[in-house]
Amino acid sequence: MRIAPALSGLAIAACLSAPAIAETVYLTADSFVDPAAGKTLKDQAFVITDGTITARGAQSKLKAPEGATVIDLGDKTLLPGFIDMHVHLTGDADDPPYESLSFSDERMAITGVKNAKLTLLAGFTTVRNVGAESYGDVALRDAINEGDVPGPRMYVSGPPVGIVGGHCSDNNLLPSEYHLTGEGVATGPWEFRAQVRENIKYGVDMIKTCSTGGVFSKGTSLGAAQGTLEELTAAAEEAHARGLKIASHAHGTIGIRNAILAGIDTIEHASILDDETIQLAKDRGVWLSMDIYNTEYTLSEGAKNGVLQESLDKERSISKIQRDSFTRAVKAGVKMVFGSDAGIYPHGMNGNQFSRMVTFGMTPMQAIQAATVNAGDALGKAGLVGCVEVGCSGDFVAVKGNPLADMTLLANVDFVMKEGVTYKQDGAPLASAF
Repeated sequence: MRIAPALSGLAIAACLSAPAIAETVYLTADSFVDPAAGKTLKDQAFVITDGTITARGAQSKLKAPEGATVIDLGDKTLLPGFIDMHVHLTGDADDPPYESLSFSDERMAITGVKNAKLTLLAGFTTVRNVGAESYGDVALRDAINEGDVPGPRMYVSGPPVGIVGGHCSDNNLLPSEYHLTGEGVATGPWEFRAQVRENIKYGVDMIKTCSTGGVFSKGTSLGAAQGTLEELTAAAEEAHARGLKIASHAHGTIGIRNAILAGIDTIEHASILDDETIQLAKDRGVWLSMDIYNTEYTLSEGAKNGVLQESLDKERSISKIQRDSFTRAVKAGVKMVFGSDAGIYPHGMNGNQFSRMVTFGMTPMQAIQAATVNAGDALGKAGLVGCVEVGCSGDFVAVKGNPLADMTLLANVDFVMKEGVTYKQDGAPLASAF
């Protein structure tokens, strides 16, 4: 990669410092994968001014503005920065379940700082953090936005809203004498509304709920519905009334259907799909976010990390079913986004899921679209993130080679730019950006 100043070395220093003082960058590469157009273009150039794309065109026609820093990626392939719609930055995959009960909110927030950097360096310039205790994700988002710590752009849910003893919000590991109830627990439609209102009060960007049990919650069943249709509808109505999107964790068919009928915007995991539910999701325009890579890590490393036997058994029971559901949903044309569930496996490995999405039914371009234009649309941020038109954020990644021929390349990106600031070049973190 070649970086050259149009005027002086001072331009490089300005470009590679904190996002708050990012100036003008002229970015070129031999190839650019354009998810919006669904094709690869040659010899593209982009101008990024103060973090936003201000011009785009062929290199022969669009020249570097005077004073801009020129970044020439040569024969690398350029893509928009990726979006992961399902992460948990304040937790780690190797946190033993019982030991993690001793972690303070402050400790988890610091863990989030570490994981935010890893995620950004993996090429994910935007993430949706769906579940964090005590609004630790709100604090992390704000620190990133202020330039205090490096990380992806975050859209956060705070504590999930869910039923007593459910997968979301409650803690089922401690015995009854502790009388512990999770911070997001609600019973009945009005309590669900109240919890949504409280989360909004403390600064969330979206709402997370659960309509079935989960793999990593003690005593919950993947197929059993959680939350009534009335409760889920109340949560969705309250979120939408305040202009927020809402996501629901849902493995089982009944819980998936309840979430769709309630007006939930994205279904997380969506493991057990029948034909009727697939058609319902398609008819309602609901997005599916299906984490089909992380089962490999859980089943190979989970026992070593202290994962409960119950959880390992549930993971084994659901992994093939979920992947079969993914294949059928893709074939049916359901709207889908990239959601990895990073935190269940190590942060920074998010890109491993791209190749699995292709293995189980997507074309390479569809998988890239799931993590760019589709995700931006599902976030309600189309034209801002996951795109490269004028007005979009200056977020880019690049790899050596053609990712459409080898999707494993996206698991180890060579270049990362967020809002016009380069964080990784030639495969290594750029010290001056941190």
